[in-house]
Amino acid sequence: MDKERIKKLIRELIIEIGEDPTREGLRDTPKRIAESYEEIYGGYDSDSELSVQFSEDSETVIAKDIKFYSMCEHHMLPFIGKCHVAYLPKGKIIGLSKIPKIVDAFSRRLQVQERLTNQIARNLEKILNPIGVGVVIEALHLCMCMRGVAKQNSYTTTSSMLGSFKQDA
Repeated sequence: MDKERIKKLIRELIIEIGEDPTREGLRDTPKRIAESYEEIYGGYDSDSELSVQFSEDSETVIAKDIKFYSMCEHHMLPFIGKCHVAYLPKGKIIGLSKIPKIVDAFSRRLQVQERLTNQIARNLEKILNPIGVGVVIEALHLCMCMRGVAKQNSYTTTSSMLGSFKQDA
């Protein structure tokens, strides 16, 4: 990421919306935004195919309420929510801390919730080749709250079911 270019572009944006980038409260805003973008969009540099696996048989593994944030690719406004991930192992399990890391790797990009849900599920399927994978995401989209239909507290739920989770409810 070219932070100097981002700072220049943000300064130009401040001018375009009718503000003064030299005003005290805005003077360091381009720098702060450039620094925050490194974290917000850090998913592009993440290794989403974590290889830490263990040979183990288990019943269904469920990781619930994994908090995340992402940026809507249509309006570049945040959407925030919870991700629930389940898989039925076939001889391999993944360390529990790896599941939130996979969620972060895909959520810290310009996204749509539907794709995010599918990417997490497909990634786990690729890593573990389990019997089944299920991912459910519930999120509040600020693009729906702040503009357009302006519906506060309206959550969107998406799911992706693979393998036995799709074939045998």
